[in-house]
Amino acid sequence: KEAKAAAAEARDAERKAASKVQIKRVERNKRKHVTVITGLDIYGLENKKIAKDLGKKFATGSSMTRSAGGTEEITVQGDVSDDVKEWLLEVYGKEIPEANIELIEDKKKKKATEAP
Repeated sequence: KEAKAAAAEARDAERKAASKVQIKRVERNKRKHVTVITGLDIYGLENKKIAKDLGKKFATGSSMTRSAGGTEEITVQGDVSDDVKEWLLEVYGKEIPEANIELIEDKKKKKATEAP
């Protein structure tokens, strides 16, 4: 039983080391952006609580939603991706190593216009 527990703990630590927290900046309209954060639940953090804290910190709307893949993600209104990374390291720096946080800039594809 002890070996099983040790193996489970090692597997857990390995999964945490391999998993990344992704902070995406997604273009919503022409000038509006949304910051989407995924991968926090693997570190045992409560997404709903973090979403509320982010909303208070940046004075924006923030919510926790389920994506199509079944994973939970936090959506923060506005382009605050750099600030979110700094805040996560400041508040949850012990749980999440800096190397496991990656910033992704995502641009919405424009509709192709047909040539006459």
